[in-house]
Amino acid sequence: MLIDHNYIAGRTLKEWKLKHPLIDDLISAQEVFWINPEYKTSNNPIPIEEKEIHEAETRLIRFAPYIAQAFPETQHTGGLIESPLMPIQNMQGYISKRFNIEIPGHLWLKCDSHLPISGSIKARGGIYEVLKHAETLALTHGLLKLEDDYAILNSPKYREFFSHYSLAVGSTGNLGLSIGVIGAKLGFRVTVHMSADAKAWKKELLRSKGVQVFEYTSDYSKAVEEGRRQAENDPRCHFVDDENSRDLFLGYAVAAYRLKEQLDKLKIAVDSDHPLFVYLPCGVGGGPGGVTYGLKQVFKENVHCFFAEPTHSPCMLLGLATGLHDQISVQDIGLDNRTEADGLAVGRASRFVGKMIETLLSGAYTIKDEELFILLQALNKTENLQLEPSALAGMPGPARVSKTQSGREYLKQFDLEKKMSKANHIVWATGGSLVPKEIMNQYLNRRD
Repeated sequence: MLIDHNYIAGRTLKEWKLKHPLIDDLISAQEVFWINPEYKTSNNPIPIEEKEIHEAETRLIRFAPYIAQAFPETQHTGGLIESPLMPIQNMQGYISKRFNIEIPGHLWLKCDSHLPISGSIKARGGIYEVLKHAETLALTHGLLKLEDDYAILNSPKYREFFSHYSLAVGSTGNLGLSIGVIGAKLGFRVTVHMSADAKAWKKELLRSKGVQVFEYTSDYSKAVEEGRRQAENDPRCHFVDDENSRDLFLGYAVAAYRLKEQLDKLKIAVDSDHPLFVYLPCGVGGGPGGVTYGLKQVFKENVHCFFAEPTHSPCMLLGLATGLHDQISVQDIGLDNRTEADGLAVGRASRFVGKMIETLLSGAYTIKDEELFILLQALNKTENLQLEPSALAGMPGPARVSKTQSGREYLKQFDLEKKMSKANHIVWATGGSLVPKEIMNQYLNRRD
């Protein structure tokens, strides 16, 4: 039972609702569209410098020969872990009809759902952090020099060395897959602490790679807490902290430079006359936060980023709207944090990420689970593309911007109304290519 006089950060819930009426809509699990009042188009001082993203990009290039050899599916990209950018014109027509609003400009899908190795956006940050840790260990022990061909890491000598070290992570699923697959391939002993909502097939896939999986009956926060606690007792264990990791964040941010290259090759301009809108599914915040940060460094005020969350798990929207970040959870306002979008089933947002993007994010919205499956099935019919439910959270974004009153006010505020015919909208597809066929068939045939 929800008690209005329970205290949250020194105020009762009733007081928070009076200060932020949006909370009432969140409590009732309605779909909402929120514009961030702290958003600024000017550059603001942020504790991560752009040169750090370039360093991350350079590190990934050093590892490309290893990746190409260890994961042959990346050979066509020379060992770079990257996904295609695809036009989805048929889906654009479907969205226009479904929401009864013309979607001006062009709609694209950034297919991180089909990233090699682990099939989700988590391949960017998760794999990057493990590679950086492996490089640091090998350099420190004199087993590697920066000028070496990193393909040498794909050998028994290095796997034996890394086997004396371990990795741990708490996850709802996709980050665990990324850490598990790359960590096990390098030779690390890997433990993944998985929340109750993590899909069984993801646990089974990890175990098939030799990864130890601990399961919890509680949600994501407990899995992270337990993983962090156990790792603290082992000096040879590196804990990948999805809530606070700078390296994860940097790995995700590199995506912005890769996207710019793709847009340049397609001769797609992003400037004051050609705005770019990007819609990103959000759980704890690391993936979409890192991508948003990178995009704002590259495209400045000409890119507009929106997060999408399930109606039962709007932790980032709640944290940003109240300014409390990790000091408030969806459970504090009476939500159950239960959603079919397992990667987004997070009750408490990352403070690190929230503070990083609180003046960079244009807004956020929520979406019901039923809508995720409707859009999943529509994408399959219109474009013959299959994603996991959470990856569809970004799909209604263009309609929300154009149709809601707050969305239209945002366009007016930043003088975008007359430029929308030249706009490009990118829905960031965060996962799906590794979903087993029988599970995908259940998604495609589901009827609520």
